[in-house]
Amino acid sequence: MEEDTQLPFTFPAVARKKVSAGFDGGMLSSDAGVLLLRNVEKQLGLAHRISACLKDKRDPDFIKHTVEEMLRLRVLAIAAGYEDANDFDRLRYDPIFKMAAGRSPEEGDPLCSQPTLSRLENAPSRTELGRMMLAMVDQFCSSYRRAPKAIILDIDDTFDAVHGNQQLSLFNAHYDERCFLPIHIYEGITGKPVAMILREGKTPSGREVRTILKHVIKHIRAHWPKVDILVRGDSHYGRHEAMEWCESQGVDYVFGYGSGNCVLNAMVRSDADALCVERATSGVEKLRRFRKLRYGAKSWKCERRLVARLEATAKGLDIRYIVTSLTGGAKHLYDTINCARGEMENCIKLHKAQLASDRTSCRDPRANQFRLILHTAAYWLMHAVRKAVPKRSALFRAEFATLRLRLIKIAARVVEGAARIRISLPSACPDAALFRHLAGRFAAAGP
Repeated sequence: MEEDTQLPFTFPAVARKKVSAGFDGGMLSSDAGVLLLRNVEKQLGLAHRISACLKDKRDPDFIKHTVEEMLRLRVLAIAAGYEDANDFDRLRYDPIFKMAAGRSPEEGDPLCSQPTLSRLENAPSRTELGRMMLAMVDQFCSSYRRAPKAIILDIDDTFDAVHGNQQLSLFNAHYDERCFLPIHIYEGITGKPVAMILREGKTPSGREVRTILKHVIKHIRAHWPKVDILVRGDSHYGRHEAMEWCESQGVDYVFGYGSGNCVLNAMVRSDADALCVERATSGVEKLRRFRKLRYGAKSWKCERRLVARLEATAKGLDIRYIVTSLTGGAKHLYDTINCARGEMENCIKLHKAQLASDRTSCRDPRANQFRLILHTAAYWLMHAVRKAVPKRSALFRAEFATLRLRLIKIAARVVEGAARIRISLPSACPDAALFRHLAGRFAAAGP
């Protein structure tokens, strides 16, 4: 059957010449950019950092593929658009991927297969997964050359549909589907990933939010004891347990707060009525007003600052609230500080839609959490590549899918000689200059 794939097949004639094709080109690859990613990974030390958290229980006499090698290949494949372990049934023979593992493209042994990777995904214990998650926080901290004065932690959950009997899946009425709701945490200024936590498909409780913030921030402050931290989230995270813990630790916060609160609505009713009348008489399309409040819910131990945003349009009145530990003008707190967390949606899109981190199809939640960590490592690779793109380039703010198409999915012919390996790239590559620049930028990572 494999010999049949080498038989030529035809295409319509071009310039009065017959056209035939066949899969007989020799050592070719469609992913030359994986070598670029390999140098990025070496520079970041992702595979080494994660593998150090795992204990290899295999018999050393029968090991052909180290844990670090398998992790490196899995992360590189995810970044290149191969999110399934099944893809390695073919990729294990790809010359570029073999070179990424430090093997000879022609004479080197094949790479690990899908069953080997699947066993790896199901191997980590809960303790090892905890270490790996903290290792990702370490990766975040080590990405800075010096300790920053302040960071912003944006926290939110995202819908992850399940299609089987995966553990932790629950029916969520808002999405009308069984799902996970994994929590994502990113740094709000740089877009760097901090932590990704798989969890059941329900709204997080106050104790759960507090526990997550406690572990993540404690680990960050182990690196940077004096860093100022601001936590931003929507109303799911504006729980009194989380706010009390932040206040006790000197952590600032900006959280959304329920717009259906009748007490708060009564406090701004006169302002809302005046705003609606002003809009109707002036004839403008939209008017906005902001007001600072002091409010203490029954479950709170003290009063806290709130900001109300009132917006009147032809469709009616919309009122939103935020609760914060920060001081300043109401408009600045809402429009500048709070609304900036909307950029996190783009980070989640890159992580989930363009790196396929929603492929949490394993039955065991530990394996699914392991996959989230691998996809986060792939996010680091693509984020580092984009950061290295010159500002004058059209790809300076490109999405990961665009970077993959332009810089990773490049055809290559691999010719292995006695003393060197020659990789021939397309002469008409539209991003040849940028590829050359990035290859030099990350060449210092070494073999």
